[in-house]
Amino acid sequence: MTRNRATIIGFVAVLLWSLLALLTVGSAPTPPLLLNAICFTIGGTIGLIWTGSTGGMAELRTISWKIYAFGSVGLFGYHALYFSALRLAPAAEAGLIAYLWPLLIVLFSGLLPGEHLRPGHLLGATLGFAGAALIIAGGGGGFDPAYLPGYGLALLCALTWSGYSVISRRFGDTPTSSVAVFCVVTAIASWVLHFALEETVWPEGPLAWASTLLLGLGPVGLAFYVWDIGVKQGDIQMLGTSSYGAPLLSTLILVLVGIAAPSWILALATVLITGGAVLAARASLAQG
Repeated sequence: MTRNRATIIGFVAVLLWSLLALLTVGSAPTPPLLLNAICFTIGGTIGLIWTGSTGGMAELRTISWKIYAFGSVGLFGYHALYFSALRLAPAAEAGLIAYLWPLLIVLFSGLLPGEHLRPGHLLGATLGFAGAALIIAGGGGGFDPAYLPGYGLALLCALTWSGYSVISRRFGDTPTSSVAVFCVVTAIASWVLHFALEETVWPEGPLAWASTLLLGLGPVGLAFYVWDIGVKQGDIQMLGTSSYGAPLLSTLILVLVGIAAPSWILALATVLITGGAVLAARASLAQG
């Protein structure tokens, strides 16, 4: 597989993740760990079927348990944090903070061997975090402490996924089929923790079930496999660059369906976070 093709395949994940906030809102009031469990059961099943059909089951036994642990913690942590954030804070605002991860990928990748951070990276980071600060401050509406836990989880979410993506580069020889095991382990952990910590509230009605199933099939299913191919075999900085469209697309979708109200605060925060990623990306391209 060529590097360009792998990069394009990885970008499919960005398109799928732009639907993550919409489908998460649609799955309410299902609690985060139960939503994690359902979605990763679907995503893991898809992965096992794909791995079995391509004859990849045998190679799974050759993979170190440390890699399985790393991948499972990454997937579990990101989505548990994301689902929790969108239950505790407005979807568009929390989603934008979580979508600092494209910018963070570019920044963190600049710390890899042979890479360097440039002024454009730092300027992009400043703009991106200014957008997040604007959301947390509440703009003209003032600071609302009720949403702070959700915003904090969203920021942890961004740090988790960007760190996971960049560190995955070190495991470039690990087959993508390993992601199926990550999903299965995440599903098992989520079921156990759900029954221990949460009240069981299943999706209510056709819309909630459809949203949950689509989450498991797309953003919490197929997206992992194509993203894994992209970050391991493609241009990781280009993927970080291309994924700046995720916060823009996600916010636009929420506004168009009426979940988020259009406002200058939301628009400015979107521009700052997206623009920060663009500037950081341009610095990476200039460096290359």
